[in-house]
Amino acid sequence: MSQFNTIAGWSLAGGIVALGASIVTNGMFHGERPETMGYVVEGVVEEGGEEEAEMTMAEAFTQVTVEQGEAVYRRCASCHTINEGGANGIGPNLWGKLGRDIASIPGFNYSDALSAIEGSWNFDNMSDWLARPAAFAQGTTMSFAGLSDPLDRAAVILYMNANGSNLPLPEPPAADETEAEDAEIEGEEAADPEAEADIEGGEAAEAEAAE
Repeated sequence: MSQFNTIAGWSLAGGIVALGASIVTNGMFHGERPETMGYVVEGVVEEGGEEEAEMTMAEAFTQVTVEQGEAVYRRCASCHTINEGGANGIGPNLWGKLGRDIASIPGFNYSDALSAIEGSWNFDNMSDWLARPAAFAQGTTMSFAGLSDPLDRAAVILYMNANGSNLPLPEPPAADETEAEDAEIEGEEAADPEAEADIEGGEAAEAEAAE
């Protein structure tokens, strides 16, 4: 009898423990939790929202200098030389890179992924490459994660262009003339509230005279 009571006691205790664990688990993982779940992924726009368009290189070039690009380039200097006639290292020499065919530096063993891309380097595709090499040429052996800031990319591209390429820079974007005219009209109206008050006063006087 004593042995039976012991077994029954342990069974009851086990049931209580299991019930408690179930209650705690349901509280932790309940499907109707009031708080927002998950986390924000950079670059992903919530449904109904709009992602702000990234500035173009033409816009970014107006905000950076060659000297700033030289500072950004220091991140690249461990793998690339940029002087005329410089040797290839882990990466190819970058002298005169812009305007040349992609994957065309003599003596450098390019990955098949980059070699398969046709065309020549320009400001826009160089920006895409620097932003994220692995996305520009899937399978590239370049391990550099990329420059997410378009101003950093614009600066280093200016520096590269000054070292043997000298391609003409794109014209900076023109201001929207329509928006400028609208702003001017609104500014004139805001600057002369007395004239508007005189008009309203005259209309009110005419209405009284008519009565």
